[in-house]
Amino acid sequence: MNHNPQENASFVYDYAIVGAGLSGLQLANQLLTDPFFKSKSIVIIDKSSKSENDKTWCFWEQGNGNWKHLVHHSWSETEFKSSSKTIDMTLSPYSYKMIRAIDFYSDIKAKVNTNENITWLNKEVSGITSNNTTNHAVINCGEHSIKAAHVFDSRLPQSFLSDTKSIKLKQHFKGVFIETEDISFSHNNFTIMDFTVKHGKSSSFMYVLPLSKNKALIEFTFFNLNLVNDSVYDNAIEDYILNVLNIKNYKTLEVEKGIIPMTDFNFNSDNTKFITKIGTAGGWVKPSTGYSFKRTETFVKRIVTQLKENKTIDPPASKWRYRLYDRIFLNVLANENNKGEWIFTKFYSKNSIQMVFNYLDEQTTIFQDLKIMLSLFSISFIKAFFRVLFR
Repeated sequence: MNHNPQENASFVYDYAIVGAGLSGLQLANQLLTDPFFKSKSIVIIDKSSKSENDKTWCFWEQGNGNWKHLVHHSWSETEFKSSSKTIDMTLSPYSYKMIRAIDFYSDIKAKVNTNENITWLNKEVSGITSNNTTNHAVINCGEHSIKAAHVFDSRLPQSFLSDTKSIKLKQHFKGVFIETEDISFSHNNFTIMDFTVKHGKSSSFMYVLPLSKNKALIEFTFFNLNLVNDSVYDNAIEDYILNVLNIKNYKTLEVEKGIIPMTDFNFNSDNTKFITKIGTAGGWVKPSTGYSFKRTETFVKRIVTQLKENKTIDPPASKWRYRLYDRIFLNVLANENNKGEWIFTKFYSKNSIQMVFNYLDEQTTIFQDLKIMLSLFSISFIKAFFRVLFR
């Protein structure tokens, strides 16, 4: 089905997905693979054709999962490094997996091309309006407009951009995919965090994902309020490759760079009867870690279930206690950014990696949460708790 909005201005799609990123395409995938939506008209709108590998996603899970055919590499062991200790961890029954964006985009686009009820439009959205009289939303794309009974919008809301009350840390990073002349890596073991090379007193670390015995992604990451110049990333990565990994001869294959919000902002305030915010714009990124792939999968399933039951969309969100934990963590890093190394050293040394994954997946019991909280007990967290409580 290819309803051209220029030719049929009166046509109203059942669902419009604004933004062909992780959340938009995971939602599209669920709608396309569920027979219930075969008769529904769907449109995906994005200014990009999604033909480049602009990022990678990593996540942990047990078993094969739903994305086995797209997994570029997986790991069964990891290590954490700080100035005080090195912690080696076996992940079983979990594994840590990487998916390249271009493979994900290509997979979903292939499904779009074979389904007549979905249209992909390469247009830039300038705004979305709705009212109860028309019973649909109108998506403005320059000179043209597109109508839909419900819009799933992944654009960051203006309310977030102008907000000054919420904590707004940034997970910002730059990484290089390198190929070495000699065998340099154990391709089954990755470094989840290496704080031995942090930048000054910031919460910053190196992240190393070996893809083979002579290829790897080396990424320098910050959890803080302020961005840095490219030279800070570049110098740290080069020094790490030369002096920590002791690699002298290598070439750079690809470069990736990104910024992920780590915030306690309430994104649900921008949802309406006809418009549901999704992805980063819907608060789907885990505030304390920046991970989003499996979380998006979970939230998309909740939305699809509501659509099938013909319910008003109740935007998915974390349980209140996990939101509280994240707010406290963000508060500590916002006020004492140098504490990052200490926090994560305690986190990984006092808890098993399986418990850590379970906690970050928000599947722990209150008693397990208490154990984790006690492992991080300090004056910094007590102060942060009261700052959050009385904010």
